Amino acid sequence: MAKTNGKMIANNKKAYHDYFILDTYEAGIVLHGTEVKSLRMGKCSIKESFIRIENGEVFIYGMHISPYEKGNIFNKDPLRVKKLMLHKAEIHKLIGKTKEKGMAIVPLKVYFKGSLVKVEIGLAKGKKLYDKRQDIAKKDQQREASRDFKIRNLG
Repeated sequence: MAKTNGKMIANNKKAYHDYFILDTYEAGIVLHGTEVKSLRMGKCSIKESFIRIENGEVFIYGMHISPYEKGNIFNKDPLRVKKLMLHKAEIHKLIGKTKEKGMAIVPLKVYFKGSLVKVEIGLAKGKKLYDKRQDIAKKDQQREASRDFKIRNLG
């Protein structure tokens, strides 16, 4: 299970809206020098990214790391495929789970843990439209309740 205890770089709120997150893993990510400098400045997006397992290795597609301004010729393609580092046992477990219908692996967060860049990935099951509506209704009820509570205690 992954625990985030570092500086947050990017968060994928859309994943929590579109999927039920069943399990989370912490994975290292293979980067080049200017990409790390760009991440230190907070220039990263994982909204449209997804994860695939190919030949026993885990890769993240669509993760956008903006080019470092002072990197000139050393900058890499912002949307290049990046390798994630997981233990073999975790990879085999993910392979088994994703063979089930409706299961996917999605990136949830990108953050620094010490000097290392980590990605929190989640084993997810897709939500149906009525599940999304229920979640929105719950959030609205909680917002109303907190608003009423605040009004009652202040006035």
